[in-house]
Amino acid sequence: MKIAFVSGNRETLPDAVVPLGLLYVMGSAPEHHEKKMIDLCFSDDPHQFLQQELQAFQPDLVALSMRNIQNADYSGISDNLDYYAGLVAAIKAVTSVPVCIGGAGFSVMPDKLMPRLGADFGISGEGEEAFPALLHALEQAEQRDEALALIGGLHWYRHGEVVGNSRGPGFMDMRSLPVPDRSYADPRYYDNYGIESVQTTRGCPLRCEYCTYPIIEGRVGRVREPTAIVDEMFMALEQHPQTKHFFIVDSVFNLPRTHAKEVCRELIRRDWSTPWTCYANPLGFDREFAELAAESGCAGMEIGSDSGIDSVLARLNKGFTTEHIRKLHDLCTDTGIRDCHTFILGTEGETLDDVKQTVEFAIDLDPFAAIMMIWVDDLETMDPALQKQRMELRVQITRLLESYRDDMQHWCVPALGINYSDEFFARLRKMGLEGPLWQHVRGPINHSRRKPAAGARIA
Repeated sequence: MKIAFVSGNRETLPDAVVPLGLLYVMGSAPEHHEKKMIDLCFSDDPHQFLQQELQAFQPDLVALSMRNIQNADYSGISDNLDYYAGLVAAIKAVTSVPVCIGGAGFSVMPDKLMPRLGADFGISGEGEEAFPALLHALEQAEQRDEALALIGGLHWYRHGEVVGNSRGPGFMDMRSLPVPDRSYADPRYYDNYGIESVQTTRGCPLRCEYCTYPIIEGRVGRVREPTAIVDEMFMALEQHPQTKHFFIVDSVFNLPRTHAKEVCRELIRRDWSTPWTCYANPLGFDREFAELAAESGCAGMEIGSDSGIDSVLARLNKGFTTEHIRKLHDLCTDTGIRDCHTFILGTEGETLDDVKQTVEFAIDLDPFAAIMMIWVDDLETMDPALQKQRMELRVQITRLLESYRDDMQHWCVPALGINYSDEFFARLRKMGLEGPLWQHVRGPINHSRRKPAAGARIA
């Protein structure tokens, strides 16, 4: 079977992101299938480019990856759903083969998105086991429907109605995660941005009220072997030696804490030298982890602090308090790790006074960087009435932020365009600055680099 894997994501603010999830799924497809990556990130006309590539390749199946429902630049309600529906329509205009859609964005509300987007099949949650099972089912004749019914997380049409299978017995063993072939990735990710990604765990035990990660990956943390993780990182550098930075894409790297420490120890043991960043949480954050992270090359951590009010943190089920946030900041300062705290303003039940208190908490905390994000619910993309209802508060929050503009010159405030625009990030890139660009809002930072020799320290 000839399979076209289409990465639909086109967001480049602040950085274009290597489609790691799709590469993992590609790696899970049996080798006897012919595979082609069609990446739309850098195309001026994605519809035309996609159709040209499909007509040249003539696939038997198109697998479309949907990364987000909303734009990832915190700019407000997006037209992503129209965009992905347009991609499916463009595919069907030049081929009659089945279209399967998946990815983190699709997994958030697959039942609603199946009829909205027009795909023939959809996979919610992890695809590394479900997608090969779908390929096997499509190769069946008389037993096709029976085989489809056994695939956990699969959505498809039967007698004109969307059928959705239950998740199944569980999520995959992360020790069997395939090593992605990064030669499929567009070299512009590395030439223009220099950032590579790796995943060390899946599943999040936290119960943050708004978060979709447990829907996508489950609540039970599943970890990879540290040696396999670092092997993959060295292999990635071999394939793309222009890589200057790694981002660990785990929803929270330091949970479980013991695993994160072991990964850091393995990086230290293997003399890793390329800077890396990650998402971190105030829970499970201690001095030993901070010191190990710093020694292993951690250049910064992004922390979902969310609010500066304990009652709001409790309502969001964050599991930590403002005191935990302060402790994390102090440990980062002591160990030389740059901390970037994201605060979500205007969540359900929050007042304008709550927002003001959070802004003033962030000013008093004085982290290395902060991102002030105005809350947008994914459901607003499907509910114009809800969108209209929440718009007034967003306008008020924007006005409030404007009154604190002088206090936020080292923060990223998308609603005000402070340190968050295409032009601003382009200037930083032209200066040769590397890694997540929030690290440079306080001025240019120089990092020493020492590249490993080809094949070095791969166990």
